[in-house]
Amino acid sequence: MNGKSVSTKVVTGRVRLSYAHLVQPEEAMDGGAAKYSTSILIPKDDQATIEAIRRAVEAAYKVGEGRLRGNGRSVPPLATLRTPLRDGDTERPDDEAYHGCWFLTARSTTKPGIVDRNLNEVIDPAEVYSGRWARVSMTAFAYNNNGNRGIGMGLLNVQLLDDDEPLGGGRSRPQDDFGSDDEDFLA
Repeated sequence: MNGKSVSTKVVTGRVRLSYAHLVQPEEAMDGGAAKYSTSILIPKDDQATIEAIRRAVEAAYKVGEGRLRGNGRSVPPLATLRTPLRDGDTERPDDEAYHGCWFLTARSTTKPGIVDRNLNEVIDPAEVYSGRWARVSMTAFAYNNNGNRGIGMGLLNVQLLDDDEPLGGGRSRPQDDFGSDDEDFLA
């Protein structure tokens, strides 16, 4: 490895959270363990974060060769495996939030540490939402589950940065839903 230390850990630049399940874990559909997770939208002009993720994926591939080999004699080429980084323009063309972004999902069975810009622990769950800008630390790892092989991302910590419009909208305020002057609703 050329004498250089390889790391599977990545700390992103400024990214946007989507499908943020960081305060409470999301139940698994297949009956597996509930997990904390978030999709991370990375602006395509953030080349430093993209390259750091690619290096971490390559490091996880090297570290996880035994796991990826499984019962076979050889390790499949990295290019044939599922990797976490995906193109929002091609894979989510109908979702405006994903335009101009790469994205990936990071998961963990343990709750991530969540801090604000000044590194103070965030206690208010309302501060953690899809659409919020943040920095995320995560680690790449190799997996081989029932013949599905690839590189995934484990969620470590989140630093909340700027507020923005919540993604997935559609949530209305109770005042808007029930604030009608129309008293005939009981009739």
